[in-house]
Amino acid sequence: MSERPEMKTSDRYVVVFGVDGVRLDTLRAARTPHLDAIEAAGFLAEFEVSTDAPTLSGPCWASVATGMPPRVHGIFGNVFANHRLGVFGDVFATVRRRGLPTFVGAAWAPLVTTAHGGPVFAPPTRLSYADGEVLGHDAADGLVADDAARALGQGDFNASFVYLGEPDEVAHAVGCGSDYVAAIERADARVGRVRAAIEARPTYPAEHWTFLVVTDHGHVDAGGHGGRSRWERTAWLAACGAGVGGAAPDGVNHLSVAPTVLAALGHDLRHESHLPGVSLVGDPVPAT
Repeated sequence: MSERPEMKTSDRYVVVFGVDGVRLDTLRAARTPHLDAIEAAGFLAEFEVSTDAPTLSGPCWASVATGMPPRVHGIFGNVFANHRLGVFGDVFATVRRRGLPTFVGAAWAPLVTTAHGGPVFAPPTRLSYADGEVLGHDAADGLVADDAARALGQGDFNASFVYLGEPDEVAHAVGCGSDYVAAIERADARVGRVRAAIEARPTYPAEHWTFLVVTDHGHVDAGGHGGRSRWERTAWLAACGAGVGGAAPDGVNHLSVAPTVLAALGHDLRHESHLPGVSLVGDPVPAT
């Protein structure tokens, strides 16, 4: 973990939970009360993963982070050779440049380290990293979620990304059966633990919080992805909170996350006309 000095904050906060490799049909069969609560308070929308690249984590998470498609950010696989992240950087870095503190937690090395050509996310105000390959993905996700709960429950990080990778790893190892369902349910519990810590903040009633949960891709029944079968290419995004309506706008996909982060913080998207995605937040009230 690393942390930089505190910066000026506002009363607006946005948290993006990235849960890797969750098939929509399995999600619907699993017991996920915390994600269900987010959907009930806002919406959950399914969409097809970009055809620019195989249905792999690298290009999908880079699109989430940057708001740009693979043909623009240049990541087409899980080794990030010849990427253009130096030009099309992640939205959390944009937020930090604008003077607001950020938190990023992850258990997949290329997202936050130099492994395989990373990182996708530039150094945030506070970084939480647990190596899933070394610790095991269940344990690593638990550490990331615990630190996110501490940081977001006690600190002032206006834009946060919390990555949970265990469901994807379980599907690769044993397919999309009962163990996979259990991993999805553990991820849901971790989302709930972070949200509970946020809602316990003494200042929470006076704050404006927006929550997103997004997956990158699905899996074939036996585990694995990269192709265009129905459950490999189907992804989903759920959202609720400040500025989010009760129905998904048209055109929701991975590219919606970056403009939503900015809009939720009160930034005028007219200054971000290069971002092609549709924001999930309506016209923002300027941040205080």
